[in-house]
Amino acid sequence: MTDLLDPINRRILAELLANARIPVTELARKVGLSKTPVALRIRQLEEAGLITGYRAILSPVRLGLTHVTYVEVRVSDTRQKALEAFNTAIRAVPEVEECYMIAGGFDYLLKVRSRDMADYRRIMAERISVLPHVHATSSHVAMEAVVEQGGLSLSE
Repeated sequence: MTDLLDPINRRILAELLANARIPVTELARKVGLSKTPVALRIRQLEEAGLITGYRAILSPVRLGLTHVTYVEVRVSDTRQKALEAFNTAIRAVPEVEECYMIAGGFDYLLKVRSRDMADYRRIMAERISVLPHVHATSSHVAMEAVVEQGGLSLSE
């Protein structure tokens, strides 16, 4: 797998991260190859699972979703069946932008996007607090996004 991350493929990936809609001919010019080898490399990166898809990145500001809250969730049961029930249910909450199972003083960390505090309060009451096995939550409101990439970046 690491042989797929040669310098040319890293440049291809970096260009695709910046603009996934870049035409293959332009991408080939930027990385110094012809169109056919670049198309082949992209297909190999996709088949190897390094590229898992392409998506549009929406502007939360333009959508009116400027309120970000990080929520610590403690569950009442950490057996596998209970965790699976929570995992399935949290995936159905559209306002949850990210969810991570955490090792530490709580069980999950959520990133919740909403319009404002009232909207967040509704989401918490109607969608998060009622999820299976939720025992307690603690909310941390973000004041400012200092770094927010909306995706991975490659380091050298």
